[in-house]
Amino acid sequence: QQAPHLHLAELTASQFLDIWRHFDADGNGYIEGKELENFFQELESARKGAGVDSKKDNLADKMKEFMHKYDKNADGKIEMAELAQILPTEENFLLCFRQHVGSSSEFMEAWRRYDTDRSGYIEANELKGFLSDLLKKANRPYDEPKLQEYTQTILRMFDMNGDGKLGLSEMSR
Repeated sequence: QQAPHLHLAELTASQFLDIWRHFDADGNGYIEGKELENFFQELESARKGAGVDSKKDNLADKMKEFMHKYDKNADGKIEMAELAQILPTEENFLLCFRQHVGSSSEFMEAWRRYDTDRSGYIEANELKGFLSDLLKKANRPYDEPKLQEYTQTILRMFDMNGDGKLGLSEMSR
C-alpha cells in the first residue's frame, strides 16, 4: 500500500502529517529500522514513477547516501524536522515552529504569552493566534483557511489525549 500523497509535487501540512503517521508506524516520533526501509523503498518507487532514476542500483548504497544527506544529527533515524526537509511541503511550518521556540526558556515564554486565559492549556483559538504570529514573524503569507488547516494539523499531531487543546507536556513534544 503506497503512502498517502507521496506522489504529489507539493504537500499540505495535513498531507505531510498523514505521511508521517503512515511511516512512523509505532508512533514513537522517529522513522527507524523497518519503518525507514519501507519509507526508502516507497520513496525510490515514487522517484522511479516520476522518471527520476539514479545511476546506482544497490539499495543499501542509496540508503546510506540518503541518510548521510538527510539524517542531520546522524542518529540513524529520521525525525519530523528531517522529514520536512526531504518532502516538498508547500509551507514548512514545522521548521518555522521549531525555529521560533528554540530553547526551553523561549518555549515557556511563548507558552505564557499564548495561554491567554491562564488555564494551563493552549486551546484551539490560542494556538491559532500563536500560528498566526509565527507565520507573520517568518514573513509567510497565509489566509484564514490555511491558518485553520495548520491549527487542526498541530492539534492532530500533538493533542495526544484528544481533548482539543494542548497541555504543557503535549506542546513541549
